Amino acid sequence: MASVKSLTASVHARLADALSAALPEAASADPLLRRSDRADYQANGILALAKKAKANPRELAARVVEQVVTGDVIEDIEVSGPGFLNVTVSDRAITENLAARAADDSGRLGVPRRAEAGTTVIDYAQPNVAKEMHVGHLRSAVIGDAVRRMLDFTGERTVGRHHIGDWGTQFGMLIQYLIEHPHELDHKADPATDVEAAGEEAMSNLNRLYKASRAVFDSDEEFKTRARQRVVALQSGDEETLALWQRFVDESKIYFYSVFDKLDMPVADDEIVGESAYNPMMAETARMLEESGVAVRSEGALVVFFDDIRGKDDKPVPLIVQKADGGFGYAASDLSAIRDRVFGLKADTLLYVVDARQALHFKMVFETARRAGWLSDAVKAVHLEFGTVLGKDGKPFKTREGETVRLEDLLDEASERAASVVREKAQDLTEEEIAERGAQVGVGAVKYADLSTSANRDYKFDLDQMVSLNGDTSVYLQYAYARIRSILRKAGETRPAAHPELELHAAERALGLHLDSFGDLVAEAAAEYAPHKLTAYLYQLASLFTTFYDKCPVLKADTPAQVENRLFLCDVTGRTLRQGMTLLGIRTPERL
Repeated sequence: MASVKSLTASVHARLADALSAALPEAASADPLLRRSDRADYQANGILALAKKAKANPRELAARVVEQVVTGDVIEDIEVSGPGFLNVTVSDRAITENLAARAADDSGRLGVPRRAEAGTTVIDYAQPNVAKEMHVGHLRSAVIGDAVRRMLDFTGERTVGRHHIGDWGTQFGMLIQYLIEHPHELDHKADPATDVEAAGEEAMSNLNRLYKASRAVFDSDEEFKTRARQRVVALQSGDEETLALWQRFVDESKIYFYSVFDKLDMPVADDEIVGESAYNPMMAETARMLEESGVAVRSEGALVVFFDDIRGKDDKPVPLIVQKADGGFGYAASDLSAIRDRVFGLKADTLLYVVDARQALHFKMVFETARRAGWLSDAVKAVHLEFGTVLGKDGKPFKTREGETVRLEDLLDEASERAASVVREKAQDLTEEEIAERGAQVGVGAVKYADLSTSANRDYKFDLDQMVSLNGDTSVYLQYAYARIRSILRKAGETRPAAHPELELHAAERALGLHLDSFGDLVAEAAAEYAPHKLTAYLYQLASLFTTFYDKCPVLKADTPAQVENRLFLCDVTGRTLRQGMTLLGIRTPERL
């Protein structure tokens, strides 16, 4: 793959060279280049440099301009205001750069991979065994999947970890009930041939078993005793008990996969690593922390104290590694997971896509791991915290009955709502195709609404707005892509081709410059774990394309060369939209 240097990078390099030539002591100075309304770019770095060198900023700016090579990439450069530099790039440079991107047959549009990429273990999509996934599980899955796709695209090696809740005292009750009612988890649907039906049946069985076992547990003291004994058998590794526990895990996975399939999100079986996987490490984790003095005994429990974390009574709030009765909690499994990910998986970065309400827990866990030497300057842990999904009333999203919204119900409703939008616009689609597009548009709309909000903010779940063709929605982007594909089909045998010799319309220039910045933007969004920056880029791209299409006739352009060049701009826009949406985990149907 031939990587293509962005015009921003080329202009930045030219200005940096000119700066060091005009002011040798500023050899490594940043020209502070940014896009501008007054020209293609504006550089503001000279003001600070002039102040430092006790020079007149306009005079220094003029000296820099004298050193800039123009004619190929930079067409014009002038001093503005107190010492800004306004830079205009040539039409030829825009078209040639896009042509080089279009020629990249790897599908990466000339975007390079990072030279020094590392390994990131990303912990996301954490459902619980024997429990239904609800709206609260949406953000971890959607944000985690998008961030992972962006990191992969930049060349980072990523390892997924779905830290499912598959351990705890409730399994004693469930397993004991299954022993006494052995056919409760039997089912007819085949997960290999009908993912959705098998998932629904599995969850139906698990729900029924959970309610029935809870009812017996609450009313029958003898059953309660047997269930508690079963917890001891599970924790001590009894083979029969473990085999039955595994049935609950396997049945839950059938259900999980059906939901992830509906969410259009790939999940690898070997990346589902629950709390139980870290059980064998917990005693050693506790021993290492106690022997190193990081953790201390307090009232029989093994805890870690922090000077800056105190409760309402100003008493220290400790992290409990091991309870006084010898049991282990979340801290022990999370610390054991850190050891496994750092020393076993050789991770440079541990990324946790987890609810903001867990912020204090992770702050304490990460600090404990740092004190133990498991995290260091070379290995960082990041809590990518996210806010709550709210209803239109601004309160946590619930059903009319006040129940938590099932994730499947939410996705089904989005697909049905989107199918009605597609049906209104569809001209040559069958009912089957409308249903298929409805699922792609509906699920895409839910994902986009989530991702277009900065992760740490709450957002309102409004399906009417999400599936709207107007405004900042994935449907607007999907229709822009479908329109481009339609234009290219109508062009028939006239093929897209770049013509660098042509002068560009202002709308073509704006679209071309934005297209060229795709790689820079993805690198920035991936480095900051900020999918909302990519959604903003794509929305602006679709908006710039709409302006271009309104102002620049494509198939009825003035000359054959102009037709080909505008088809070329359509093609590169379509490919960029598709690649960007793929990084968000959103489909781009060819026809809508």
